[in-house]
Amino acid sequence: MKIIIAGAGAVGSHLAMLLSKENHDIVLLDEDADKLARASEGLDLMTLALKPTSISALKEAGTPQADLFIGVTPSETKNLTSCMLAHQLGAHKTVARIDNAEYIDPKNAAFFTSMGIGSLIYPEALAAQEIVDGVKRSWVRQYWEVRGGALIILGIKLREEATQLYGKQLKDLCPPDSPYHIVAIKRDESTIIPGGLDELQQNDIAYFMTTKRFVPSLRQLVGKDGYPDVKRMMLMGGGRIAVQTCHRLPDYMSAKILEQDLARCRQLADLLENDDVMVINGDGRDTQLLLDEGIRKTQAFCALTPETETNILACLAAKRMGVRKTVALVENMEYITMAEKLDIGTIINKKTISASHIYQMMLDADVTSVKSLTIADADVAEFVAVEGSMVTRMPVMKLGLPKGITIGGIVRDGVGQLVNGRTQIEAGDLVVVFSRTSMFKQLDQFFKRPKGGLFAMFH
Repeated sequence: MKIIIAGAGAVGSHLAMLLSKENHDIVLLDEDADKLARASEGLDLMTLALKPTSISALKEAGTPQADLFIGVTPSETKNLTSCMLAHQLGAHKTVARIDNAEYIDPKNAAFFTSMGIGSLIYPEALAAQEIVDGVKRSWVRQYWEVRGGALIILGIKLREEATQLYGKQLKDLCPPDSPYHIVAIKRDESTIIPGGLDELQQNDIAYFMTTKRFVPSLRQLVGKDGYPDVKRMMLMGGGRIAVQTCHRLPDYMSAKILEQDLARCRQLADLLENDDVMVINGDGRDTQLLLDEGIRKTQAFCALTPETETNILACLAAKRMGVRKTVALVENMEYITMAEKLDIGTIINKKTISASHIYQMMLDADVTSVKSLTIADADVAEFVAVEGSMVTRMPVMKLGLPKGITIGGIVRDGVGQLVNGRTQIEAGDLVVVFSRTSMFKQLDQFFKRPKGGLFAMFH
């Protein structure tokens, strides 16, 4: 696949690193030669120090032959313009990173499609949704609903209270009729896509797949009944992620934003006038300010400044003052493991979130969503099984899925079902698959449409 990435910043360089491991023909385009040198070090790709909005530069990069063109420069205007030009030059798919929340309104989708922009990525909105999903359930590290809650995925840190889960092989802990499956395990530095002989250990982060009806029982099983539900939260930093988070909070939650810049505080007051949000001009690292603003009666603390170290330290301070649920924006990839070891409740990284959404555009199969597990070297994907694809030809136990890939569940006619070896997947099923990140592309062969024959003629 020929992929052109315009922008060698944080998202572009992270994407280049991920995609270069899969033998794609990648061109990284940026006006800054130094950025290109840093982003491409040790990677097998071509770099061009040219303007992504130049027609001659796009032609030189091979845009007319591109399968995917990705505009992820810091400039929204450049991203939109380069994608429009790329489309006109012949690029098959385009995706642009944007900063304007108005653009992602579904009613504007047809407008952007008519301009040649296939997809829009607003990382701050994606990050905000992750935060809200996390604080709505203070006892989980990650939470994800498949098809409106037909299936639920929960990442949970296992403590000493989860005694019922230890000392048993998964084939005994999760038999075929079990109401939950354990589909991934993060243990120290390792990510495990488990088999029946694996066992859980204390301090693992276990990823469970279940149905909404069983979530309260699962909460009891893992010993998390004592975690308070979040009704009040505090956000440190009043950037775009904070604004998007407040817009998405449920009605029963209130929030306070601590922002040092007085001019930004005034902007926030206007942007959030219809939300149950109070804006405080002050430094979120000021312990006395936190106490004055009621940190001890706050159930969640989100540190969302541009500084990773500041966010981690602020969350640790909030935990010492009794806040059970903490969220940190961690933009430096090197700090993610450290933040997890320090028991930061939810870790937000815009690069991995954005990469997950862009990654699905590379796949030939009918994939509707891809989600990174952030702290684990694994991804979750929702595929639609098509008639004649390999995954529909035999029961799951006979598919020959590689080690490191597992099918967690399916949604059929709107109803979620957990999968076991005897499950027969049917055309039209939404299939939820867990995979080590490095193996993700191997899923394509199981879900892609067959070539040739009558099926191809009618599709």
